[in-house]
Amino acid sequence: MSDALLRTRRRGRLLTLTALAAAAAGAAAWAVRGLPGAFGRDPDDRDDRIRNSPQYADGTFHNAPSALARTSSGERPGPDTMRKVLFESEGRTPARPVPLVREAPTAAPTEGVAVTWYGHASALVEIEGSRVLLDPIWSERCSPLTNLGPKRLHPVPVALSDLPPVDVVLISHDHYDHLDMATVKGLLRSQSAPFAVPLGIGGHLRRWGVPEHRIIELDWQETCTLGDLTVTLTAAHHFSGRTLKRNTTLWGSWVIAGPTRKVFYTGDSGYFEGYRAIGEQHGPFDAALVAIGAYNEAWADIHLNPEDAVLAHRELQGGLLLPVHWCTFNLALHPWAEPVERLLAEAKAQDVPVAVPRPGERVEVANPPEPDSWWVGLA
Repeated sequence: MSDALLRTRRRGRLLTLTALAAAAAGAAAWAVRGLPGAFGRDPDDRDDRIRNSPQYADGTFHNAPSALARTSSGERPGPDTMRKVLFESEGRTPARPVPLVREAPTAAPTEGVAVTWYGHASALVEIEGSRVLLDPIWSERCSPLTNLGPKRLHPVPVALSDLPPVDVVLISHDHYDHLDMATVKGLLRSQSAPFAVPLGIGGHLRRWGVPEHRIIELDWQETCTLGDLTVTLTAAHHFSGRTLKRNTTLWGSWVIAGPTRKVFYTGDSGYFEGYRAIGEQHGPFDAALVAIGAYNEAWADIHLNPEDAVLAHRELQGGLLLPVHWCTFNLALHPWAEPVERLLAEAKAQDVPVAVPRPGERVEVANPPEPDSWWVGLA
């Protein structure tokens, strides 16, 4: 073979390898497009409010000491558990479409209390003429990536732009299924309400373009008053983080109070002593939105199982129990409908009133519908 032919073939192989490398780099860039922005931004640890928080020590936030937590806080599940979470989905997703209620609220907010659940932990609370939006996620995935990560199991019931004007957006913590960059940016365009968040989460919002006058950062037991509406950040037993670095921002639950009525939202939390303390200090409540899904023995201290959800609700003096944090994303190993089935069995045994709305359904707390088992036969 001539030297010229050998050189030609070498150049051909080199061009092929270069093209393959460029294609791989392009694919990788496509997979992670928008990734750095979605990570958000760590707070400035020189911030006096963060450094002086009773929850902050040695560079991170911490849960309150608990004798009731089942595992060590923030313990990572083992590789076998994570493999099952990521790659085994049988029974964990609905086999038929989830029924939705697609009516966007148009009337003035009720003078009583009403809740519209949009799936997972996203909900609109109406309380004595005010509206409060909880942990909104309207993206297709709860992930820093647009093409990888847990995907919605049902469509969003209404467009984000079709929501009525709200008085405040409450965020419980910075995990991707509760704080979504695309949704925050959408709310910047469609709403004028402030975002009330636990300490440190303001860093994420600032990176995404939220102006300073729309950011309210609170520590546990701190309160913000907006007209007739008062919101208070209360404790939760959880953790935070949008990268491998954990607990640089705080997490929490929320007390939502009008002049005479109150609603509680657990955020994400395991069972701990704080529920009784919150109930004694802030209760009783007309209703409580309680997380019931994505539980596992491996992380029992950071997510309530259904029986613990009922116990926490009773200690909160929670009134009507509205289950959230189920149905929308496949985030654990339990069957899709198991959280609500176990919840109803325990609630019946404990004589706790429950309403289980379809995604998009509005519940008048003073006149809740009886659970009609709409989820049966879908899985």
